[in-house]
Amino acid sequence: MSTKPNQIETVELRTLKQEDYHDLKTAMISAYSGMGESYWREKSIDKLIEIFPEGQLCVEINGKVVATALSIIVDYAKLGETHTYVQAVGDYTFNTHTYKGDILYGIEVFVHPDYRGMRLARRLYDARKLLCENLNLKSIILGGRIPNYEKFSKELSPRQYIDKVKMKEIYDPTLTFQISNDFHVRKILKNYLPEDQQSKEFATLLEWNNIYYEHIDNYLKKSTVRIGLVQWQMRLFPTVSDLMESAEYFVDAVSDYSSDFVVFPEFFNAPLMADYNHLGEAKAIRELAKHTEYIRNRFCELAVSYNVNIIAGSMPLIEDDKLYNVSYLCRRDGSYDRSIKIHPTPSEINSWGMSGGNELKVFDTDAGRIGILICYDSEFPELARLQALEKMDILFIPFWTDTQNAYNRVRICSQARAIENECYVAITGSVGNLPKVNNMDLQYAQSAIFSPSDFAFPSNAIVAETTPNTENILIADVNLDLLKELHEFGSVKNLKDRRTDFYDLKLKSKPKQ
Repeated sequence: MSTKPNQIETVELRTLKQEDYHDLKTAMISAYSGMGESYWREKSIDKLIEIFPEGQLCVEINGKVVATALSIIVDYAKLGETHTYVQAVGDYTFNTHTYKGDILYGIEVFVHPDYRGMRLARRLYDARKLLCENLNLKSIILGGRIPNYEKFSKELSPRQYIDKVKMKEIYDPTLTFQISNDFHVRKILKNYLPEDQQSKEFATLLEWNNIYYEHIDNYLKKSTVRIGLVQWQMRLFPTVSDLMESAEYFVDAVSDYSSDFVVFPEFFNAPLMADYNHLGEAKAIRELAKHTEYIRNRFCELAVSYNVNIIAGSMPLIEDDKLYNVSYLCRRDGSYDRSIKIHPTPSEINSWGMSGGNELKVFDTDAGRIGILICYDSEFPELARLQALEKMDILFIPFWTDTQNAYNRVRICSQARAIENECYVAITGSVGNLPKVNNMDLQYAQSAIFSPSDFAFPSNAIVAETTPNTENILIADVNLDLLKELHEFGSVKNLKDRRTDFYDLKLKSKPKQ
């Protein structure tokens, strides 16, 4: 006989109370009618509420409990990968529960049959996920029945059955629901619930990963990161000290806004070549390279004194008699790393004799994992993809372009890198003219920060951008937690959905630098 009311007046998701037991028992007997009169004993429910009250959830409709989810916390290393349900619940003593554990273990979910189709189980699962995140647990694990397997057990193995459910060729009321709620099958268990004849005593060990989990020993990383881009006006400077005085002005200005990064353009120090213009282009840039060590060291000092990580644009470097284009990451803890441009442009090769580097790195910082690609490198999608596979959060691209079409190549490719690699991309360039420096006469730039393209991000996938061809700074925040959500729950999943069974991408052994 149906007990479903004609009108739903109130629906409440809350923690379970001892006085809810009668409703719980009634709902469970109805939910498991195919397994005989199966229900939780009152003393077991009382025990669960006593030891872990926040883990026992229910949905109340019009004053009656009609759906329930029960959980405990376990130390999964002690429980082990191959276990039974009875072992998981400590033979119903629940002595496996410990607040020092790392896994939220689901031991029960059921909905009264008269209230199915109202997405009550989804409410309970969403509440479980929130609990898992709030308690900083690695994941939710549970053993899931496969009740429709009895219809296919003679023709399909459990693995074949599960594969067909995943491909939606077979509907299973339990497993189909779990998969739709972002659980994945971790293992097939035998004799998990010996009394479950519908599942032929098989079960799926299912897991939902908490993307916000932080190991207790990890240092706290920021979720909101503030980026400052310097759209640098090219002007002549009498000395390298004068140039760095101007650079310090921008570092000071950006750091006043509590920024985590300040980014300068490619070859921002090119005005210093004016003193060597009479030597010819190739010799002039090699003279400029003599200032690189000083500029790098000065930026390292500024990073510490102004408490901001600095992407020091790019500058020429001579190493083993070869000329490279190098960008330095100067961290605010005093350390530094470098990224060498891998693809010099034809102009850089022909005018300066520039060589390409053989280093591709992702750097750890106190504000996320970052990559640096210099200008033309942004137009080679393989590089950013390899960095993304190393869990890069933000890609910085200092650039120098002389015309709008050259700029658009960098901009459009950079925006593509953000979308296809599910990361933020920040580009910054220089503006103005340098009439006394050959090969650096004109500048065109519009600096910007790009995001992936999904509901959590701006509809045009542009976080912020500057006015073109005007010296200014751009300061904007990016949220790294949104990237975690995108990786797991995005409308599309460019990184996860790669057909690595069909193609692959990897670095060859590194040539000698």
